[in-house]
Amino acid sequence: MCAKRNSSGLLKFITCGSVDDGKSTLIGHMLYDAKLLFADQERALELDSRVGSRGGGIDYSLLLDGLMAEREQGITIDVAYRYFTTEHRSFIVADTPGHEEYTRNMAVGASFADLAVILVDASQGILTQTRRHARICALMGIRYFVFAVNKMDLVRYDRKAYQKIEKEVRKLAVDLELYHTEIIPVSATEGDNVTLKSGRMPWYSGKTLLEYLESVDVDDGAKEQGFVMPVQRVCRPNADFRGFQGQVSSGSISAGDEITVLPSGERACVQSIFVADKNVQEAHRGQALTVQLNREVDVSRGCVLVRGTQLKVSRMFTASILWMDDTELVQGKNFLIKIGTKMLPATVMAVKYKVDIHSGESLAASRLYKNEIAVCDIAMAEDAVYDVFAAHRELGCFILIDRITNMTSACGVIEHSLRRADNLTWQKLDVTRDTRAARMGQKPVTLWFTGLSGAGKSALANEVEKALNVQGNYTMLLDGDNVRMGLNQNLGFEEKDRIENIRRVAEVAKLMNDAGLIVLASFISPYESDRARAREIIGSTNFIEIYVSTPLEECERRDVKGLYKKARNGLIPNFTGISSPYEPPAHAEVEIDTSRYVLEEAVDHVLGEIRKYL
Repeated sequence: MCAKRNSSGLLKFITCGSVDDGKSTLIGHMLYDAKLLFADQERALELDSRVGSRGGGIDYSLLLDGLMAEREQGITIDVAYRYFTTEHRSFIVADTPGHEEYTRNMAVGASFADLAVILVDASQGILTQTRRHARICALMGIRYFVFAVNKMDLVRYDRKAYQKIEKEVRKLAVDLELYHTEIIPVSATEGDNVTLKSGRMPWYSGKTLLEYLESVDVDDGAKEQGFVMPVQRVCRPNADFRGFQGQVSSGSISAGDEITVLPSGERACVQSIFVADKNVQEAHRGQALTVQLNREVDVSRGCVLVRGTQLKVSRMFTASILWMDDTELVQGKNFLIKIGTKMLPATVMAVKYKVDIHSGESLAASRLYKNEIAVCDIAMAEDAVYDVFAAHRELGCFILIDRITNMTSACGVIEHSLRRADNLTWQKLDVTRDTRAARMGQKPVTLWFTGLSGAGKSALANEVEKALNVQGNYTMLLDGDNVRMGLNQNLGFEEKDRIENIRRVAEVAKLMNDAGLIVLASFISPYESDRARAREIIGSTNFIEIYVSTPLEECERRDVKGLYKKARNGLIPNFTGISSPYEPPAHAEVEIDTSRYVLEEAVDHVLGEIRKYL
């Protein structure tokens, strides 16, 4: 998701800003004036423009707004990429949507760019979305910015109007600590200062937009240290060859060099290097290659080959993120995180603060809403290889993926490692889980009972435990109410507290399994993602999900505690099944509706179903 610096003649840039600031028109006019269109494209543009809104004048935005929905709405929705070449340089431009609803698309465009052209409407000045896009570009590591003050024709090319906006831009650049900022007054529709110097703004003595883009050097000398190659794939076409494939993220490598494999720390020498099917002596940054080592080492997708650099191997860090999901982010929520080529479970432990788009101030927050930017603490399920974004861009950025929808929920950059994670080392013990299980003569597993309040989870779990004890098993029952009266008495029933409640219970269940016990956990656990996380913590082979699927109507009829009645009357907020959702398991190992059985029959049914797992 993050931009890579480019020292070649190719310039990758993005156009962004608020809705209707003229991004597509600007790039379209640049392509037209610079004679970078084929004859048929030019003719099609002229014909399409006749039915447009400019009274027969050329509508340059049509060159980039290719989707029918975009043309109908007059806005850019998707990211439009265009490649073009002038006498002095080659370019790839990403024209991105300005509407807040499509900020996710804009962030994708920013992730690839070396430079950002941010348009500002001369008649309106800097808007909220302008500030948001500038912050996102800075977050993505873009260091070079052009603020194109567009629609100067609407303010009659007034110098004072430009100077007012120039002052706003300078302040924004200071607030965001932008590395390099250029400000150019333009008219995208009329072509002023786009490719040719405007005679209508004699007070501006700087370069045109195209002149600046052709001459700017975005290779600022900030070099990433050492050789780094995240492993994408292990290649084993036959028993005699084992190679590791990936793209060189930084540095170079030669045959005979000693490299280190992270996170294991194993060392080996490079036996051979292949670029495509050609055996070469060395490879450099940006090249895709296959590396063969001189000995067998433990390498898989997500590992990183390094030489001459120090990367972090840890599981906790602080990061700045852009939240892009329609649903809000709450502390404690679980995701899949992708860093480099590694994907693994992760948890947003805390939202430290969010950033005010207007002022840049840090605001207290415990949750995030769509398009908000915040600083968060993130914990991964295991050690992973990463670096701070300022030192290494590819291994310093990441995305968070929703475990249920598989949608990208957030992108972010790593600010620093959390020291408490670096100071911890797993202590190996001589008496193991297997030792304890063997002495007890049983397989330690967790029977996870989930369902609505009143479904019969506690009664069923209690009777199943009694039956297991009669059979000679060693067990421990963890009940929702009992745990909340002790271990989790500091937790409420908001989403973040429910998430943390289940996480703690899963960790306790795992410890008890390690002690050799069969654990029965009876919790509503309404969210599929939390149960999936519990399965990961405990271990998929040791987690048996028992869905007590008693219908809501039956649960309300039973309502021994009177909770449903109170919830219906608004006296209990966030009550599962009424004012808070319950997400039924899709693939539970056991399912039982207690309304169809007497208790003894229900117990026999569960015992019969779980026998194969014990």
